[in-house]
Amino acid sequence: MKIARKKKDRNILKYQQKGRRFSIFCLMPSFSGVMLFFIAPFMVVIYYSLIDNPINHEFVFFSNFVDVFNNAAFKQAAANTLKFSGIAVPLAVSLSLLLAMMLNSKIPFRSQFRTFFLSPMMVPIASIVLIWQVLFHYNGIVNDMLGIFSVHKIDWFKSEYAPIVIVILFLWKNLGYNMILFMAALSSIPREILEVAEMESAKPWQIFWYIKIRYLSATILFVTIMSLINSFKVFREIYLLTGDYPFSSVYMLQHYMNNAFSRLDYQRLSAGAIMMSIAMIIIIGVMFITENYFGRDVEG
Repeated sequence: MKIARKKKDRNILKYQQKGRRFSIFCLMPSFSGVMLFFIAPFMVVIYYSLIDNPINHEFVFFSNFVDVFNNAAFKQAAANTLKFSGIAVPLAVSLSLLLAMMLNSKIPFRSQFRTFFLSPMMVPIASIVLIWQVLFHYNGIVNDMLGIFSVHKIDWFKSEYAPIVIVILFLWKNLGYNMILFMAALSSIPREILEVAEMESAKPWQIFWYIKIRYLSATILFVTIMSLINSFKVFREIYLLTGDYPFSSVYMLQHYMNNAFSRLDYQRLSAGAIMMSIAMIIIIGVMFITENYFGRDVEG
């Protein structure tokens, strides 16, 4: 009996080892790709940030970080990027959640509304930029509309109003995708819990705050992270609209890095990229801690 049990345990162990080796074999292509295209380049970036230039290769340690941190253009770019993300990301999350809840209820023309908000995802970026240039040009449609109300023309892309245009563009592009994610999450909330809350005479705001938000915490975290990443990538649209050196209010971190790259200033480019990565890691870490606090009772 003991011999049979040992033989059975040995077979199970062999089967587990075989499964582990097969899993490692399947993961190797992905792991190799991550090492080759992500980890190795990031190690090179760290190396460049600690040397004086790619020719001498003399270590200066944190000197490049100090130079970048004290650079006026970097400070301006960092402030603009944080300000833009601080405004655009909460708006993208809250408005998309509001739209999802509205479309999740029984309202007429739901399919048409859904199609309207998803259509920007199918439009190429060049077409989007062309539309915004037509709308917000000095002699564009928006100024013509404002002229009806005796409002003077605004040079949208070369004034303090430029961030408003970029925020509107960001929301127009991202609301549809975020809305679909929230609609899927809302449909997964157990209907029994909502019915019990309604039977207990819970008010709509109580159902929203104490039930729906709890179940949506993981989705809110994901949508916030994706919106934050997209807010850091808005440089593409700004660059196509305004060029290398836009108005100071929309000069972003990516502009600073792109201009450093064009000057072959790899060491300061690398230092700025690492500083931005550290800031992103801290922000996302705070988000994970917050989501874990609000969503732990749902998981339990």
